[in-house]
Amino acid sequence: MEKPGTSRGPKAVPAKNKTPAPVQITAEQLLREAKERQLEYVPPPPRQKISDPEELAAFRLKKRKEFEDNIRRNRLNLSNWIKYAQWEESQKEIQRARSIWERALDIDHRAIPLWLKYAEMEMRYKQINHARNIFDRALTILPRANQFWYKYTYMEEMLGNISGCRQIFERWMKWHPDEQAWNTYIKFELRYKEFDRAREIFERLVETHPIPKNWLRYARFEETHGNMDAAREIFERAIQFLGDEYLDEKLYLAFARFEEHQKEHDRATAIYKYALDKLPQEKREDIYKAFSIHEKKYGHRGGIEAIIANKRKIKYEEDLKENPLDYDTWFDYLRLLESEEDAEKIRDGYEKAIAQVPPVMEKYYWRRYIYLWINYALFEELKAMDYEKTRDVFSMCTKLIPHKKFTFAKIWLMYAKFEIRQKNLSNARKILGQSIGMCPKDKLFKGYIELEIELREFDRCRTLYEKYLEFNPQNCTTWIKYAELESILGDTERARAIYELAVEQPILDMPEIVWKAFIDFEIDQEEYDKCRELYNKLLSKTQHVKVWLSYAQFETNNPQNGDQNIDKTRKIYRRAFDSLKNTQNSNESRLMILETWKDFEISNESDEEKIKQVEKLMPKQIKKRRKIQAEDGTDAGWEEYIDYIFPDDQAQSSSLKLLELAKKWKQTNQES
Repeated sequence: MEKPGTSRGPKAVPAKNKTPAPVQITAEQLLREAKERQLEYVPPPPRQKISDPEELAAFRLKKRKEFEDNIRRNRLNLSNWIKYAQWEESQKEIQRARSIWERALDIDHRAIPLWLKYAEMEMRYKQINHARNIFDRALTILPRANQFWYKYTYMEEMLGNISGCRQIFERWMKWHPDEQAWNTYIKFELRYKEFDRAREIFERLVETHPIPKNWLRYARFEETHGNMDAAREIFERAIQFLGDEYLDEKLYLAFARFEEHQKEHDRATAIYKYALDKLPQEKREDIYKAFSIHEKKYGHRGGIEAIIANKRKIKYEEDLKENPLDYDTWFDYLRLLESEEDAEKIRDGYEKAIAQVPPVMEKYYWRRYIYLWINYALFEELKAMDYEKTRDVFSMCTKLIPHKKFTFAKIWLMYAKFEIRQKNLSNARKILGQSIGMCPKDKLFKGYIELEIELREFDRCRTLYEKYLEFNPQNCTTWIKYAELESILGDTERARAIYELAVEQPILDMPEIVWKAFIDFEIDQEEYDKCRELYNKLLSKTQHVKVWLSYAQFETNNPQNGDQNIDKTRKIYRRAFDSLKNTQNSNESRLMILETWKDFEISNESDEEKIKQVEKLMPKQIKKRRKIQAEDGTDAGWEEYIDYIFPDDQAQSSSLKLLELAKKWKQTNQES
């Protein structure tokens, strides 16, 4: 009993130990153990051996109860009914199996698998009349299910009941099924050499499904059996029946090839011409090809090619009237004109084409147009061989292009090469000089320089390189090519001066390749002290780890050092390690230096003390976290990354010691 005036407080609950367990179970471990247990072998249940009729009856009763329970739980699941009936069949209880199939059909009389498996069971036990009864019932309910018809006809044919099978096919055809059903009926009649019946079925097929494919099958049937007149009549009936709207080019092709096989080449030619007149443009390609092949074999090639060319020409001209700026059509049209080899018509076609100037002053819209001028010039030079006209074409083209906005280096270079082929070197130089003066481009400078190098005019090359560098001093490739030219000519001092000017440029597109080329040049000249100066000069501008590694590799392979290669290389590695210490975000670079240094010591078979000295400098890996920001500047959470703590970094080593002390304190608290 509680004393009056006192209140009962809450029950004291001991605090839970929320410290982490010494052995942590991770999600990966749980998944791995679950997978391993799945792979464990589970022995199958022992086989039950039935020794007397009572046990058999008990077993059957048990199984039937299980099946009935399954059906009672989900009677719409057809697999339960099928398994039940098949089990009764396996027990030779055919009457029970029939009862189960009938019960299942009462549940779902539109389930095709139930009817098929029911009929298959009756066929297995040679209960043919039962099977026929099942198929008749199924076809009465589902006359559009083709599986029943196929199975029913196959059963009757296997039984040798040909007349009964034919009656089933006739019942089937009254429902106007798809083409495959008709073809099956035709093949059935052909198997028994009933060609007249097959012909009658074909007639009914083309009435029910009057598509070109079925007409072709009908004609092929007559051709196969030697009725050529009947086959020709079928082709003619098909063309007349389908009309111009529903005709297909395959029907014309088959008709023409049929006449070709019968050696009726005039008939085949007439069919091809009729098809070309009737079919639309997009369906004539195969007809053109077949007609051309036929005429090459049996007719006059020039005549048919002229007909096809004229039709194509008319089509191109119609398209160009609708859209005169369609340059792809102009190319096809001009190619067709060139095949006729009439110079005046070709020239007139090119004049019409180049008159269609793009209305927009943007290079993108001029790219296709400018090739009309190029093809025009090539035609005049290579086919017409009118060199003055070729020169006029190039001149007009260069005057038409708006060089202040954009230009095409290809035109200038082709114009200059044409003049060289005409042995007018001074004109070629004037053209290239004019192009550089009006619209300087890298491609123009390169083409002009290549021309002068081929002519061995090296003074002109120097002048061009100087102008090129004035135009684009940021292009590293130009500096390198200029220096290589001087190096090939044997003027080492000029080459060195060019490299020095290049590396002193404030802006370069790829300065690393200039420095590398300069260093490789000095190595080729065996100026190892100058190479060392270059490396030091480069390191004063950048502390990139690749520069340090290249410097160390140079000292290793330097034949001037002799036996001091290892010591000098070791000093470079030490300098690199110390220098990178003062740069930001250089931990990975310092680690790369140490790893390369260690490999160097091992490859040179240094003593263990040297290797241990490098290993003492190796950092420790620690995991850190940092914030991630999305593209819009919002916080996107935290990520872990690996950082390195070097032994000689006092600030970081002190924080590392603090972390180690905290970890030890945590462990002691857990043990206590």
